[in-house]
Amino acid sequence: MSLLDKTIAEILPVDRGLEAESRAHLDNLTKPAGSLGYLEELAVRYCLATNTLKPRMGKKVIFTFAGDHGVAAEGVSAYPKEVTPQMVRNMLAEGAAVNVLARHAGAEVRVVDIGVDDPLKDAQGLLAKKIRPGTANIAEGPAMTLEEARNAVEVGIELSQEAAAEGAALIGTGEMGIANTTPSSAIFAALLPCEVRDVTGRGTGIDDDTLTHKVAVIEQALAVNKDRLTDPLNTLAAVGGLEIAAICGLILGAASRRVPVAVDGFISSAGALVACRMCPLVQDYLFYSHLSAEAGHAKFFERLNVHPLLDFRMRLGEGTGAALAMLLIEAAVRIYNEMATFDSAGVSKKEG
Repeated sequence: MSLLDKTIAEILPVDRGLEAESRAHLDNLTKPAGSLGYLEELAVRYCLATNTLKPRMGKKVIFTFAGDHGVAAEGVSAYPKEVTPQMVRNMLAEGAAVNVLARHAGAEVRVVDIGVDDPLKDAQGLLAKKIRPGTANIAEGPAMTLEEARNAVEVGIELSQEAAAEGAALIGTGEMGIANTTPSSAIFAALLPCEVRDVTGRGTGIDDDTLTHKVAVIEQALAVNKDRLTDPLNTLAAVGGLEIAAICGLILGAASRRVPVAVDGFISSAGALVACRMCPLVQDYLFYSHLSAEAGHAKFFERLNVHPLLDFRMRLGEGTGAALAMLLIEAAVRIYNEMATFDSAGVSKKEG
């Protein structure tokens, strides 16, 4: 049995019996029942995911996977692909937005080269897990082989399971890769499923003509690879990206160890969608950080009937949204654990 198959088999449904007890505890805290709104829902969901009525917040780790994309050659991004390795070095130097927000959240950022088209020599602190130097052009054929896709997924699995063994209580997803909104839109169109135009946006800031071209490129990619879109893993290999595959694996691995995951934005949601299609049980372990400003993200939430924590018009990626979500999730857990009960505080309960 492969690591992927073994991991999926290890993912268990959450115990719904804990829901009523965790809500009863929240209702006994010194506040009107339900008055902290969705913050209370976060606490309940965290209890369910971690399978305990006494949740604890420990180490928080954000994995930012970097990879390049052959489809960048089609001119679907406003930036050249050399920005990918440049930003990897910036993250390693702790100068990127994800570094700043992660520090604020008390989270560690681990930068992973899963498929950058650059040797990244002497990149101190980089986790070197390169499957191949970028994907092939999905407008001409498959992004990668099925074996490469599986290997990338299993890198993500190994990293999250290792983090869980280190005591990680919350894992965040992040990514960096020029043109990676293009394979993400292709994944959404294939697996939701929906029309390409409904899940394709401006990415790094392309103009109207380039957006029209981008839609056409994705439609071509789906047409060229139509016979390969037979299941989630084959779809990932056909039109996905290496960082999307690794994020999928990170989620599966975390769920197999009952570690909740803060999912970042548009690209991370594509990885989450693949994971959910492989194993629907993972949905209960996911906390979607925000609604991306990237067109089509709302369609994803609508189809999966889930809700993001924030709507800040963000569209950066890297793990920035995951870092913000970690702050809210930790706040919810602290409310659950640290607020006084009516009895302990000597506060009268609601009459009647």
